[in-house]
Amino acid sequence: MSGPEADRLQAALLAELADGGHLIEEWCPAFAAARRHEFIPDTVWAQEDGRPRLLSRAESPSEWLRACYTDQPVAVQLDDGDESGRGYVSSSASMPSIVADMLTALDAEPGMRVLEIGTGTGWNAALLAARLGAEHLTTIEVDPGLAEQARDALKRTGFGGVTVVTGDGAAGHPEQAPYDRVLSTAAVQRVPIAWVKQARPGGRIITPWGTAFHNGTLAHLTVHQDGTASGHFGGDVGFMWMREQRTPHGAVEDRIRPEHHFTETTTDLHPFHVLADFDASFTIGVRVPAVKSTLVYDGDIPGNTSYTVYLMAPDSGSWASWRITPDTTGRYRVRQHGPRQLFAELAAAYEWWETAGRPSHDRFGLTATSRDQQQIWLDQPENVIGEPPPVPLLDPSQPRSG
Repeated sequence: MSGPEADRLQAALLAELADGGHLIEEWCPAFAAARRHEFIPDTVWAQEDGRPRLLSRAESPSEWLRACYTDQPVAVQLDDGDESGRGYVSSSASMPSIVADMLTALDAEPGMRVLEIGTGTGWNAALLAARLGAEHLTTIEVDPGLAEQARDALKRTGFGGVTVVTGDGAAGHPEQAPYDRVLSTAAVQRVPIAWVKQARPGGRIITPWGTAFHNGTLAHLTVHQDGTASGHFGGDVGFMWMREQRTPHGAVEDRIRPEHHFTETTTDLHPFHVLADFDASFTIGVRVPAVKSTLVYDGDIPGNTSYTVYLMAPDSGSWASWRITPDTTGRYRVRQHGPRQLFAELAAAYEWWETAGRPSHDRFGLTATSRDQQQIWLDQPENVIGEPPPVPLLDPSQPRSG
């Protein structure tokens, strides 16, 4: 569907982005030229009650078009396309306001050479091509099906000069290097050194960055003559993980078994102070590696305030549970299992953050020096955050079973 309705919806979205301070003047012509609905597949998934719901252009053309021009992400692939039925969103057309913010952060000028990681639908590539010139853009997509769809969409809309590569985005594309800018639309926990090596000194790398605990924020890095890249974090963004850097999935019932032994203590720390505070959550993710959190309410009872926060470390088999009920009076039950005391690690990280003056996430920064070394620092690169102090292991002489 195109025509007057598409024109009206596009104009309304661009006005919304401009009014919100996301779309700056330099990028307005590109957003006008690259029409989002021309890159969205005919079959997508809309969120409904926390689950993806199939939305077909053929069956619901008006709803489909509205989804294309709403400032929300649109899921375009589930489960890496394997039809497993898990319902995991593995690729999406990013939220337009976030797209505009990231393009502004990229600070790219016409004629600059840009490497984009994560082609997806191709819309972001079309925006870059419209402003910089299609011949200056190389974009990489790991999924062959998505890459082919993006190639077709770019050709159909007049941006066929973009180089679309099917491959591993972490490896970059040395054939077109060096690049003035590298932009990733896939979140990483570790910045691939290939991006640094393939960017010219003085170039910029913009990528979503996060941890297993916190996804995520945006890393704004500058490449230096010595082959390193460094810069601060800033912004609240959440993207699909680069496939090779995903934290393993796992349901609570698969990782927390009735036969597991555990120790039990209490705490006065409420999950709200950890999970609802962006800066605290970011810091804990940095200080407590490879730990996922999941909040599970007791059933689907409206207004239910009883829930459990689970912390899980898939690599070690460790877990912790943090129980909140209406009858608790400032002391909350904590159970911990495995070689790591996950709650104790979390509590120590939160205490470190408070002692440091509750620093905001944009005071932290990152230096990428090699694939095996990535330093996180506070305020200045010299102020590297070292490994957190070890937390004593669980006392095996006092086990309890669930």
